[in-house]
Amino acid sequence: MTDTIPTPRRPNPLGGIVRSLEFRMLGLALLLAIILSLSSPYFLTERNIFNILDQSVVIGIVAVGMTFVILTGGIDLSVGAVFGLTGIVLALALKAMPIVLAVPVAVAAGAGIGLFSGVLIAVFGLAPFVVTLGIMAIGRSLSFILSGQRSISGLPPDLDAIVYSTFLGIPANVLFLLALYLAAWGYLTYTKGGRTIYAIGSNVEAARAAGLSTLVYSILPYVVSGALASVAVTFSLAQVMSADPLAGNGLELDAIAAVVIGGASLYGGRGSIIGTLLGVLIMVMIRNGLNLMGVSPFWQGTAIGSIIIIALLAERLINMRSARG
Repeated sequence: MTDTIPTPRRPNPLGGIVRSLEFRMLGLALLLAIILSLSSPYFLTERNIFNILDQSVVIGIVAVGMTFVILTGGIDLSVGAVFGLTGIVLALALKAMPIVLAVPVAVAAGAGIGLFSGVLIAVFGLAPFVVTLGIMAIGRSLSFILSGQRSISGLPPDLDAIVYSTFLGIPANVLFLLALYLAAWGYLTYTKGGRTIYAIGSNVEAARAAGLSTLVYSILPYVVSGALASVAVTFSLAQVMSADPLAGNGLELDAIAAVVIGGASLYGGRGSIIGTLLGVLIMVMIRNGLNLMGVSPFWQGTAIGSIIIIALLAERLINMRSARG
């Protein structure tokens, strides 16, 4: 009697895609789009679709940096304040130098703030929540001091080209957002640095024992977060043509919400840049749809908060079911 060797089952790549978090988020986004299009005849118009994409730019840029931070198990509550402060820095710089020099100055300021936060957290072991909360308070204070407690207007007219120029009919800010997400996805997916960021979030001690540069890649996400907050405010200033010390108020909560809705774990080590992009689109579509339906802005926070809780609960139940299976 001969033993029969069982034929190993070949992995089904399609099944893996269907079970992936990004696929579920895409399904949720499509379902939401169908519901909103049935609720308002204006939702799926070309003008409104471009409006949704335009509204996604600022929060989408900031959410990339927040994704890097959350993947390491950290949190950055200072991005809204950095957004407002570097907006004032940019406006003041534009009074003294051309756009091509002023924008890098503002981005460097944001990166420097992120570097300061990252060093306090990674080198001195301070809690990310407390450090970035303190930076948020300092940033807001400095915004008012540097601006003289008023908005700064009279920015160069050429600044709006950053937003309103187009390529193949697509606005420049939307193209930048897509290019940014493609670059961030490539970095997190295919580079040693990206894998190190995931490893730090999963188990920092194991990552350190494996010889990975945990110190550098624990600081880097905060630098990226601060720099991208400055990039985001550049697009914002190009639209409104003024800098407000209160700009970015609550932006940190929107960025965290987008990352969480996109499936990232606040404990670190799990999440994806594609999920974040879908989370941003879901948030913006909800707000856009509620505006089209005439829902009071005061109720929109309730809707966003409810979706965050439902997304977390659904993901937890799915994970529990998978563990039992």
